[in-house]
Amino acid sequence: MKKYQIIIWLVALVVGVGIGLLRIEAIDSVMNFIATVFTRLFRLLAVPTIILAVINTLASLGVGKEMSRMFRTALTYTLLTTTAASVIGLGLYLLVSPGNLPAEAIDAEVATGIATGETAEFSYADHLLTVIPDNIIKPLLDGNVLALLLICFAVGIALSKMPDTPSRNSLIKGLAGLQDLLFMLIRWLIDILPIGIVAFAAQLTTEMGGDIMLDSLGKYVLVIIGGNCIQVFIILPLFLLFKGINPLTTFRGMSQAILMAFFTKSSAATLPVTMQNAEQKVGVDPKVSRFVLPICTTINMNGCAAFILVTSLFIMQNNGMPISWVTMLMWVFISVLSAFGNAGVPMGCYFLTLSLMSGMGADVSIMGIILPIYTVIDMVETAENVWSDSCVCTITDKVLARKSSQV
Repeated sequence: MKKYQIIIWLVALVVGVGIGLLRIEAIDSVMNFIATVFTRLFRLLAVPTIILAVINTLASLGVGKEMSRMFRTALTYTLLTTTAASVIGLGLYLLVSPGNLPAEAIDAEVATGIATGETAEFSYADHLLTVIPDNIIKPLLDGNVLALLLICFAVGIALSKMPDTPSRNSLIKGLAGLQDLLFMLIRWLIDILPIGIVAFAAQLTTEMGGDIMLDSLGKYVLVIIGGNCIQVFIILPLFLLFKGINPLTTFRGMSQAILMAFFTKSSAATLPVTMQNAEQKVGVDPKVSRFVLPICTTINMNGCAAFILVTSLFIMQNNGMPISWVTMLMWVFISVLSAFGNAGVPMGCYFLTLSLMSGMGADVSIMGIILPIYTVIDMVETAENVWSDSCVCTITDKVLARKSSQV
């Protein structure tokens, strides 16, 4: 991060909070507009970043041992960190033991329309079908990351297997040039990001001004936020230390991306910044970062797994459903599996949990009570997800570098 940039970002944060506290409707509307513009711009860059990163990396690596080792390492640590986040969430839930919400509060939320209606038809078979693309344009327009990854894998591997001809080399150079152009656009966007931070902070301050049932939801929020903090400041650094990596140095290098994730609430939108920080600030090999990070953005959802587990147990408890040890362990597995493939976009975990509970026939009116505070939860979880992506990427780079030196 450039000198004084953190100070500028912090000043922008303070200014944004001050603007939000004014509660002036016209100014709030302007801040919401600016925040939306920045979020849309980062999403605009996120999709081509994923496409070019995966295709270029696979084209250069092929499907040899290096790529296989890279994928196995990233997948292993993704599973380990996501499972750890879910288990920590379960442990805190049992320790804090949130009580049931007042029945009248739940009944009042039925009118919001957050119930067992349309989402009850959700099934994982349907979700799997959306991953299988039936044309090239639709996944691009929809921002379907998993479908795009399948296409990019096929194109990248095909490029690596093509004969070494001038046309193939020209195509690869052209894709690399497009990637360099994309990173230039990302740098420009980062330069004006303080304006976006002011808007994001003002927007958050305004949204937090509503009446929230803190007394009833306090323990639930404590479990969610506390689990995220333990994962961020204890568990993930321990993974890095175990591999001989300095957590403070890594966190400092990735701080720009983590802050960006916090404000945008989208790990996919933050991906360009995450890749740039990993390569330029932490020193990760571009071959590793441009392969691992797009995958992690889709499957490495530590915060989402913890949210799914805790919220599902909370809803089941309020619905009077029996929760045995077998049920809790089963939901650890379900939460980890569900987090894989969850869209790295704002409120992705919220709607996924809503779908899971609706599919069980539970009364999900409680989700309407959680909704006003989910903005804060989503910000913390997204920052945790990007930090976890960074840790998995850094560990993968270290493992591959160590094995290469032993050859």
